[in-house]
Amino acid sequence: MGEPATENASIALYQYMCQYIVGTEKHVKEMRMMNTIRDNLSSNDNTLIITSGSFGEGIEMRGSDLDIMIIWTPMEVCENKNNNFNPDTVYFDMETNDTQPGFTQLRFLHSKNRDINRFCVKRGHDLYLSSTAIKQHMSTFPSFSTVHGPCVTDKNGYLDIAVCLRSTSWVTTAMQWIERSNNTWPKNDVKASVVQHGILFVPIGIKGSSSEDFEWRLSFSVGEKLLISSFTHSQLICYSLIKILLKDVIAIDCECKDLLCSYFMKTIVFWISEEISPTKWRPENLLSNFMSCFRRLVYCVENSVCPHYFIPENNLFENKITGHARTILLNKLYILKSYGWRCILLSNQFLDFHLLVSDTLKDSDSTAIDSFNKLLFSKMLRNVNGTIHRNTATLEYTIHLLLCIGSSKIKYIYLYYMSKCCCSKAQIMPLRSISGNKPTYIQYKVSMSTLLLNMHHDAVSGWLLLASFFYANKQYNSAIYTLQYSLSKCSPEKVYEPFMKLSEIHREFVALNLLKNMNFVRLWKILIVNNFSFQRNSTLIPDELKILEDDLDICTFSPVEYIHFLSILCNKHLTNTSRCTDSIGVAIRHRGEIYHIR
Repeated sequence: MGEPATENASIALYQYMCQYIVGTEKHVKEMRMMNTIRDNLSSNDNTLIITSGSFGEGIEMRGSDLDIMIIWTPMEVCENKNNNFNPDTVYFDMETNDTQPGFTQLRFLHSKNRDINRFCVKRGHDLYLSSTAIKQHMSTFPSFSTVHGPCVTDKNGYLDIAVCLRSTSWVTTAMQWIERSNNTWPKNDVKASVVQHGILFVPIGIKGSSSEDFEWRLSFSVGEKLLISSFTHSQLICYSLIKILLKDVIAIDCECKDLLCSYFMKTIVFWISEEISPTKWRPENLLSNFMSCFRRLVYCVENSVCPHYFIPENNLFENKITGHARTILLNKLYILKSYGWRCILLSNQFLDFHLLVSDTLKDSDSTAIDSFNKLLFSKMLRNVNGTIHRNTATLEYTIHLLLCIGSSKIKYIYLYYMSKCCCSKAQIMPLRSISGNKPTYIQYKVSMSTLLLNMHHDAVSGWLLLASFFYANKQYNSAIYTLQYSLSKCSPEKVYEPFMKLSEIHREFVALNLLKNMNFVRLWKILIVNNFSFQRNSTLIPDELKILEDDLDICTFSPVEYIHFLSILCNKHLTNTSRCTDSIGVAIRHRGEIYHIR
């Protein structure tokens, strides 16, 4: 056991991390569930989508970008050349004779589709898949012109995408991992799941190698996500602390900035997790466990060796932590080590930590509010939720899963994504058929059903889209009734986009027993008022606004102001002068323009 003062500081820091940085265990589980379901719905017969990096692990770290892995499922890598080939699959063989541990060349074996040849280069009598050619192909897409390691990056440096191949079988070079650990972590069922998911290959070789353009790195990203999902929450907090130490304390020194990376920290935590009994991963031991990881980092730098967790023969520090750079880094680490666990307080994310140490721990109401606040301001979660495919096949698949799943928590997440799909689909549906009354009626009913399914991702925007549908069909009274109902939902306890700091009324509302334990997707449906948007060429955008489409891909409006704007148009068409005047007066009293385009 540690010293009482250290144990108290550990518990306080654990609580601080849960409330302000990582989130509670419930919060992390919900983030992971959201990621898994979105990846599932975004995948198709040819590609599997995997959200990776910290965000994929359920942690949204400050300064992190979004990492997406796209697995081309019609291609497979195999070690056993005697496999029975599927004629519809492209097969590659691993060749590791001339590569360093953890890397391979991929030799073309079999395919009836010769399109793959454009990514291959002939060497001797064989074709090899070029990692460089794959990245060059991906960088031709307008939004992803920058190659960054094995990834292509968007112009804002926010989203990294890596195209991967996979082996559904575990590889020989990592076979020792299965038998190596006799400790209680990872558990046998977790280890079996890691092996069952196989491995990936990402397009990057050893820098400076004569075969760099043809080398692929073995990636255990899926297995690493499974291992991190098996962490206790205290273990996850410790992992987050060592990453914060790297980004906020070590890497701010320009001479140390590019020497270490988050993957090294993850590797060290994995090794330490094998050595420490799972019973030691408790909040009161947080700082002693953190220091065990930090001391291992110092040891690795001192000896210029950091063994890959799955393939120890692969030294992650080889040709990286050497010479003068190693000396500079060691001096930095020695200074930090002299501070003991307090070195983490050099991060400006802990400016208010001393207030918590001297204060009582927050109650469950505050924890629920902080968790909701973190989700509310999660740019990464909100942005990635907009990337889900919104085609008919995805919508039908989502509805099918929604009807089959028993868990209410998972149902609400599928309901959320179904609503997002319907939001887009409803805007591209024709308003009426040119074939006659019956097809027009059928189309009307289909549009109505789609719009009614578009009510589950926030409190108001679904109703505004329905009102726009009524307006486009000249059902002005129905549009007015819907707008009035929408306005009633724009009440003071709602949280409006762009999201502001939660006021006291918001905090009291979220703290209600009815809400504080509610699934956060349901909370979004009740509390969030998003800005209202029309996509380009939407069939529901009022004619009076179509002039804006020439300049904007998406027209976005303040919901309250759009309600008043559309009310004015409806009353104008109904020649109801007095109500039209009243609507104009109300709009003016809101002291804003009638609509706002962002």
